[in-house]
Amino acid sequence: MFRGDECHLATTVTIPGGILRIAAGLVPRSALKALRDEGIELEELVRLSESPEAHGELVRIKDHDKNEQVVASLE
Repeated sequence: MFRGDECHLATTVTIPGGILRIAAGLVPRSALKALRDEGIELEELVRLSESPEAHGELVRIKDHDKNEQVVASLE
């Protein structure tokens, strides 16, 4: 949930980097298109996840109608 810039994470999902490439191959085309429509290239996220220097927040998507947001980050 979020209000303005304030965020309360209701759920956290951690995916090991090695699994991310496999999982990306299982994403339906319709979901890939929805991500692209939001300016998110899944293959680019996979590529970044393989770099040991990459860390931090990659993308934050806010759905104001549903009062939800999704944050993807590398740790």
